[in-house]
Amino acid sequence: MRIKLFVTILTLLLTSTVAADEPRVAPDWTLQSVDGETITLSEVAAEQPVIVLFWATWCPYCKALMPHIQSIRLEHGDKVRVLAVHFRDDNGDPVAFMEDAAYDFTVLPDGDEVAELNDIWGTPGALIVDRDMHIRFDQYALPQYDPPAAGKSPSHGKKAAYKAPYWAAELRKALDVVLGEAAIAL
Repeated sequence: MRIKLFVTILTLLLTSTVAADEPRVAPDWTLQSVDGETITLSEVAAEQPVIVLFWATWCPYCKALMPHIQSIRLEHGDKVRVLAVHFRDDNGDPVAFMEDAAYDFTVLPDGDEVAELNDIWGTPGALIVDRDMHIRFDQYALPQYDPPAAGKSPSHGKKAAYKAPYWAAELRKALDVVLGEAAIAL
């Protein structure tokens, strides 16, 4: 009886461990870009890995992270696509923001529902989705990284300046793995 109970418990533990190691599947969604293009995540991801950036024009963390993402996009060219899902921003102009900064991301306005679908509640939020619709990077899952405290609490702009390079480095590492796997699959 004890052996049977032990085997049952061990089986349950092993089963739950395997399930926990499987990548999360991204929900599929469709939005219109500011250029009028219909973007469906699964269709874009089938062609190349996708960085999905949830952002707002007012967000200092987004402003600090976006140049890093542009650098990654330029480094990898057509091997990766950046979908910039604009949300939680009623007053900002995402098109003017992107033009002023010279970013070449695909801008998707009205992304509140898509953010909610992905459990994104604040800005920025960044995901990497592979061709199998697996989420291979989730910025929210990273360990907290806070700037060193020196007296009073730093402003959001200073915190963003510390956090953005860390987030970008982790995103780059994950993207390199996904792109390496894609090259092997070819």
